[in-house]
Amino acid sequence: MTATPLPPHVAHDVRLRTLHQYGTNPSGFLSLNAGNEYFTEPGVDGFIAYRPARRIWVQFGGPVAPPENRRELLAAFLQRAKEQRVRVLGVQLLRADAELQAEHDFHTNQFGSSFSISLPEFALRGQAFVKTRNMISRARRDGITVQEFGQEGAPGDVASLRRQLDDIDASWLRQKGRLTREIRFFVGERTGEYQHLRRTFVARRESAHAHEDVVAYISYSPVFGTQPGWLYDLTRRRPEGARGAIEMAFALAAERMKQHGDPWLHLGLTPFVGLDATNELASTHQSAARAIRLLAERGQFLYPSASQASFKRKWRPQPATPEYLAYPGRLRLIDVWRLMKVANLI
Repeated sequence: MTATPLPPHVAHDVRLRTLHQYGTNPSGFLSLNAGNEYFTEPGVDGFIAYRPARRIWVQFGGPVAPPENRRELLAAFLQRAKEQRVRVLGVQLLRADAELQAEHDFHTNQFGSSFSISLPEFALRGQAFVKTRNMISRARRDGITVQEFGQEGAPGDVASLRRQLDDIDASWLRQKGRLTREIRFFVGERTGEYQHLRRTFVARRESAHAHEDVVAYISYSPVFGTQPGWLYDLTRRRPEGARGAIEMAFALAAERMKQHGDPWLHLGLTPFVGLDATNELASTHQSAARAIRLLAERGQFLYPSASQASFKRKWRPQPATPEYLAYPGRLRLIDVWRLMKVANLI
């Protein structure tokens, strides 16, 4: 399967072109989020995305490089970190990425799982989707419609729509409670240099006040590599938003992508979900595995993994793909603390 074509007007962007050619992680587009930094080595094609956090570099995914360059690029990155006297903490690593880190004496542990939908097989038919179909029907009866932002026929002033989306973000956070912070690094964003490559589906309620009719939205990022398509990367809704609006937007987006011939819709990493001893590698640290399982059982106040997994599983995705955390030596409390700071969880 070939990668999704890169629009001609952005083909000059070296980092984006490299990701398009060599990216293997379905969440790879998130490596382009604002705030990330990029390691490159002269004479070696590719880059490694990371985010500094005091004495730690949080590495996002594995090296984005030709297969023959991945080991060399990672070795150079780790050598630079050693020279700078910083630890490297790798997150959202696929199995091959984790095995590559293990070659450099890193411990690895499963951190969560990601889910994907094979779009050619996707259909809301059968008993399994009765509840979802009912929710969509209810939203339709409540006057909800869904349109893709920026596409022909989508009504309304663009500036007004963006203000509404900002307001939805703010109200969504308020609903979650005063201690809730907006997660970063692991999820998509609505701003930034590459926002024009994302797709946003907006759910509206019929209203006499056009400036306040948006109740929810979903954003998708492009996915390249061997399983091209789209990544479900951000969802927000008003606390009083119509029930079923998110399901309606998701179903419309999936159907439109399917009709376009996109092979995959990826649902992204859900931390602490699908943990299984059979997924662990020889480089697993057993004490860290126990700590991660404890977070999975009692850490819902930090990340709502159960509700996230429930929403993703309702679409009957393919079997979960494990994703890994990698670190040198032992996993220290300060490592976890700084990772949570990078993700804006604390």
